[in-house]
Amino acid sequence: MMAIDYDRLMARAFAPIEHRYTAQDAIVYALGVGLGSDPLDRGQLGFVYEEGLKALPTLSAVLGYPGFWAREPDTGIDWRRLVHAEQAFTFHRPLRPAGRIVSTNRVSAIYDKGKEKGALLCQERVVADAESGEKLATIVQTSMLRGDGGFGGPGGAAPRPHAIPDRPADAVCELPTLPQAALIYRLNGDKNPLHVDPGVAQAARFPRPILHGMCTMGVACHAVLRALLAYDPAPMRSMRVRFTAPVFPGETIRTELWIDADVVSFRSTAVERGVVVLNAGRVDLAPATTLTVRT
Repeated sequence: MMAIDYDRLMARAFAPIEHRYTAQDAIVYALGVGLGSDPLDRGQLGFVYEEGLKALPTLSAVLGYPGFWAREPDTGIDWRRLVHAEQAFTFHRPLRPAGRIVSTNRVSAIYDKGKEKGALLCQERVVADAESGEKLATIVQTSMLRGDGGFGGPGGAAPRPHAIPDRPADAVCELPTLPQAALIYRLNGDKNPLHVDPGVAQAARFPRPILHGMCTMGVACHAVLRALLAYDPAPMRSMRVRFTAPVFPGETIRTELWIDADVVSFRSTAVERGVVVLNAGRVDLAPATTLTVRT
């Protein structure tokens, strides 16, 4: 396998992607992250039923998605050992449940942590309205390349994680995931076989296929909407998180939430194993947002 060529990877060209998405796409995404688990809950139905349909803010993650390009042989990346490390969104305006967008992707940074520690790869994607050019979301993804350190690139580190408050949580929300959650979520475009093929998962040293990190983040977004915002996504301005452990489809995710004015901190745990799977989570809300805590 070829090693990473730093200059070549930093200069990698990505063609703009035009994506026309429909109400059905918005519904499939919402189902993939667990909305509709209670079909009698009117709040959840707002994201999975055409009447009065709303879009989850994190739907922007799959709009104009550039695909699992790290698998291409010219990248030099050992894609079987790639894991999602961090994710951040800025929501410039609420998404419509259907529309036409253009996304542009770029590699923004690569940090060589050394042969034993791997490397970090950061990419930034801007999702904009295809007609007006108005930005809808900016998405920053950080991946840990566990098998690619020591290629001679610059050192460095990702931004410091958000600090979780040292006090009991102000709200807690538990949400189930389906055993087939990864099979549904991959319909949004992330076809990494790590999430579906047992052999690929075992080669990556996981006992079985794991849930997409972005699906787990979508579950956390659901928890924020359910526990604090009465299923109204409009106040959400940004969201960021660090992925700390994989989720196995079928597990229950408990999200603890801390409220400090217009900042919500959160941490998520896989209940069955008692393992923190999302940490350093932060959601920024519009100023003076009224919160309705649901327990």
